[in-house]
Amino acid sequence: MFEEGAVACEPRDVFVSLPNTGIYFGGRFGIEISFPLPFPSKVSTYLDDHFSLDGQTAVVIGATGELGGQIAEGLCRAGADTVIVGRDRETGEDRAEEFSGHDEAGEAVFVSCDTTERGDLEALRDEVDARFGRLDVLVNGAGVNSATPFLKIDEEEWDHIMNVNLKGVFLSCQVFGEYLLDQGEGGAIINVSSMAGITPLSRVFTYAASKAGLINLTKNLAREWAPEGIRVNALAPGFFPAEQNREILSEERISDIMGHTPAGRFGDPEELVGAALLLASGRAGSFVTGTNLPVDGGYSAMTI
Repeated sequence: MFEEGAVACEPRDVFVSLPNTGIYFGGRFGIEISFPLPFPSKVSTYLDDHFSLDGQTAVVIGATGELGGQIAEGLCRAGADTVIVGRDRETGEDRAEEFSGHDEAGEAVFVSCDTTERGDLEALRDEVDARFGRLDVLVNGAGVNSATPFLKIDEEEWDHIMNVNLKGVFLSCQVFGEYLLDQGEGGAIINVSSMAGITPLSRVFTYAASKAGLINLTKNLAREWAPEGIRVNALAPGFFPAEQNREILSEERISDIMGHTPAGRFGDPEELVGAALLLASGRAGSFVTGTNLPVDGGYSAMTI
């Protein structure tokens, strides 16, 4: 959409042809020509006021994965300088270059980090502070899954899933939550949960328990930090073709999922971006805290 613009010219000898009109004129004129210019429309200005993250900094943990990567791209394209956090350096660096190349996007950088280690997270915090000098949005999106039958789950597997899915979020919220409190300007934390954290899904015992704990932690932190202007929410994807799901999605299980999803399909990772922008925005999401927002094609609305 465009608004009208105008350009005025000093008197001079001109010859003007108006394409597709058959109108030609020449001579010495002082003229003013009105034409559409790509000025921001009222609608785009309104949307920018509510959803733009220009001048802000976002840290997205798990951004080398499919869902976390899509969220990171959305925040970056909304204007946020975005720190892509993960272990896959090649993917992370490629995404940083790609995201930064979009028009009006913020700067994107990759930082490798083991988010189950406090020391790594503290080093990440220090690097963010040194490079950008602030933090506005934290996304905790790292996650692992397993379909091991319950009686076959050993302590090593249980600990690994709990460490990545829950302990890592606990540590990240401590390290970056303290930074936000010291900064004193509020902020937004988005913890990526799961439908399994609401209603336990079969075959993913440890994963479901970890996500239920994450949702509870999210609500507690929202209550604790609301007076400081820090909003803490969870984003619960339904069924998306993420890498952690592929090993557990048999044809029978896919059929069951589709039968309980009114939309009748898997989600596209890009469909998480709108919800993430709402939760990240201090304007659009200013009164949203302590919630677990499903993006699930209606899965959570189904019974029989």
